[in-house]
Amino acid sequence: MKLWQKSTDSLEAVSRFTAGKDSQLDNRLARFDILGSLAHITMLQRINLLEEEELMVLLSELRKLYADALEGKIVVSEGVEDIHSQIELELTNKLGDIGKKIHSGRSRNDQVLVDLKLYLRSEIFNVVLEVSRFFELLILLSEQHKDKLLPGYTHLQLAMPSSFGLWFGAYAESLADDLVPLQAAYKIVNRNPLGSAAGYGSSFPLDRDLTAALLGFDDLHVNAVYAQMSRGKTERIVLQAIGNIAATISRMSMDACLYLNPNFGFLSFPDELTTGSSIMPHKKNPDVFELVRARCNRLQALPSEVNQIMTNLPSGYHRDVQVLKELVFPAFDDLCECLEMLQVMFSAVSVRENILNEDRYKFLFSVEEVNKLVLAGVPFRDAYRKVGADIEAGKFSTDGKVEHSHIGSIGSPGNDRIVRYFRKTMASFQFEKVSEAVSKLTGRAAPTEESSNQ
Repeated sequence: MKLWQKSTDSLEAVSRFTAGKDSQLDNRLARFDILGSLAHITMLQRINLLEEEELMVLLSELRKLYADALEGKIVVSEGVEDIHSQIELELTNKLGDIGKKIHSGRSRNDQVLVDLKLYLRSEIFNVVLEVSRFFELLILLSEQHKDKLLPGYTHLQLAMPSSFGLWFGAYAESLADDLVPLQAAYKIVNRNPLGSAAGYGSSFPLDRDLTAALLGFDDLHVNAVYAQMSRGKTERIVLQAIGNIAATISRMSMDACLYLNPNFGFLSFPDELTTGSSIMPHKKNPDVFELVRARCNRLQALPSEVNQIMTNLPSGYHRDVQVLKELVFPAFDDLCECLEMLQVMFSAVSVRENILNEDRYKFLFSVEEVNKLVLAGVPFRDAYRKVGADIEAGKFSTDGKVEHSHIGSIGSPGNDRIVRYFRKTMASFQFEKVSEAVSKLTGRAAPTEESSNQ
């Protein structure tokens, strides 16, 4: 069954090839397709393309299908092209000719596009929620371990004293920054393409502002041509934002691999969170961190892959964009799973104390000794040369004390300001607006990922 089918069907091989992986991937879109249809038919009745009684019947049946979709009961059947066809088929099987009226004023192009917008919006919420959970854990660890010193490195060479508080807090603040481009991507996602039809509008007097309000969108993709041109561009922008988060946790995972190495020995984890060797009985391998690193590095490559698919396409709809789902849908799964695993790992982390008491780390305090001389009135360059000469002559000594008080330093990591920054960005998503719209449209509480502004 195909929405576009007329009297002559395509060759089976053509149908199979053009459907691609939609029969598996499209099941994720079921409830979003129903949401789009609920808004669309409400608008159709307002412009007198549906009778009030027909609208009530359609709303009732679509809301039942929505409940089924939430439970995963609506899937693409054998011989059905995609989820859009599946839902219309179920509707017409139950309601007959009334079910056939829901497509007036729509093309499958804008139907698919609004489904994707709603799906992306929902998945961004899931990502924000997982980022928030990991962020709160990192801030907690930063506070717990802010007085425990850690060697700082530049060029992977000993540099200056740091602390576990600074290390955990650094990645927390990085995640706070990562939310900013994700929020920008969300703004582009949260615009309504419904009513653009095949990319050139409709001769029906569609009320696009109404469907935007019903679906909780912030605004329209105004120009019908651009609404279709946003396909591919939107996915790329979202993947770029996801890539920022992936880069942060990939880098932290690399640190963890180093710090777990016995030559560093700064961190440790319970045996059940590491893996062993088939031949070396002493091994505790950081496989989780290595896989996070690999999967997140792959995520960072996805925007380039989207670029290659979209390169040199003219305006208007092209089937090329169908394959973008194969890149985008698993990306959310990968990122959220990586964030979840890092929460598992770092919830059980142990940090080694008194690391800098070891003699091999004494040169970390060279800048501290230079600064003491400067405070005593010695010009900085003279103080630098004196301490350097003492090091070369084997005369360097230090009391190992660190007195950093400025904001963002060992003594004052500034976590309260980082938390305020993070929460301000979180609030700007305004997820509660979406929750209210979905609840009103479906007559039921919105699903978890759309239910609150965490």
